[in-house]
Amino acid sequence: MENEMGVMSFVVGVVFGAILTLTINWFRGKEAKKIAKELILASDAQKVQDVEIIINRIKDSFGSLSLEALSKSSGEFLKLATETLSKQTELGEKDLTEKKLLIDQNLQLMKADLEKVQELMTNLEKDREQKFGELTSQLRFTAEQTAKLTETTGQLHQALANVRIRGQWGERMAEDVLRLAGFIEGVNYLKQRTISGARPDFTFLLPQGLKVNMDVKFPFENYILYLEASETEKPRYKSQFLRDVKDRVKEVTSKDYINPEDNTLDYVLVFIPNEQVYGFIQENDRSILDDSMKNKVVLCSPLTLYAILGVIRQAIDSFSLERSTRQILSLFGTFHKNYAAFSASLNRIGKKIDEAQDEFSSLVSERRKKLEAPLAKIEDLRMEKGIPISASVEEIDTQ
Repeated sequence: MENEMGVMSFVVGVVFGAILTLTINWFRGKEAKKIAKELILASDAQKVQDVEIIINRIKDSFGSLSLEALSKSSGEFLKLATETLSKQTELGEKDLTEKKLLIDQNLQLMKADLEKVQELMTNLEKDREQKFGELTSQLRFTAEQTAKLTETTGQLHQALANVRIRGQWGERMAEDVLRLAGFIEGVNYLKQRTISGARPDFTFLLPQGLKVNMDVKFPFENYILYLEASETEKPRYKSQFLRDVKDRVKEVTSKDYINPEDNTLDYVLVFIPNEQVYGFIQENDRSILDDSMKNKVVLCSPLTLYAILGVIRQAIDSFSLERSTRQILSLFGTFHKNYAAFSASLNRIGKKIDEAQDEFSSLVSERRKKLEAPLAKIEDLRMEKGIPISASVEEIDTQ
């Protein structure tokens, strides 16, 4: 663009120069006529003719000069314009070639980027289809679980509305906790054992013949009504439910669940088979738990029951370990006594063996020498006398 503006400026300059040249020539022509008129007035006709000749010559000279200058200027202008245009064309072609290469390179880069984007979009589409399938499966599974949960909730609601079924549900929950804690019926606990007309649902067997009883029957009626009631009726059912809990604690204390003659502990357990209900009691009337503890009644949820069973299990294990330790210590005492007797007997035998060894050494050394000395003298005497050894003696020696 800058090159084109330069060419246009040059062309305008050349044209302006040509016009200026023509203007100068025109003014010069007027001056020549003025001079001629003065000459005519001052001289005669010959002079006028000479002047006209001179004027014509001057005109011809100036005209040829103007035409020559204009022609020369036009030629130079065309030549310069042609050279400039050629150079500009060459530069333009070179610039276009470079731009074309740059555009081609950019197009190649854009093509590669587009291919990457296309590949990414394809992968995203595949991943989206996979995720959508997984999400559909999860939603289907969630819907099925929600339906089952709704059905279970309905069954649980019906169960809690029935006193007998509610008691069975409480027993089932307690048995699940006992099983989780590793307790075995008949070994660690007894179920529904009659005590003086009362029947605790569970009796836990402790070391040294001790026992602790637990009741799983719990009043849920007003709590269920509280959950289903409107906001205006909720306070009434809440107070009724808390009163039912207090009455249940008093009922348990009136039974023979705590009986030292039966080797029971001074506490009785009341099982609440739902953590939410246990938390509701703690949140709305903390005094119920405090009063229950004062009356030797322990209200326990599934989690607290599991903790209590852990303590019982630890007590049983500790007692078993203590009993085993006592047996081991008793056996060790017996072993120590027998080992002491064994050591004493062994020492006595050792002394006797030492005495026998001394006697044997004495017999082999001193006694033997004393016996061999007379025999040597007898042998010397026999040899001195030349008495031969009898045949019977030789036979005896041979045998």
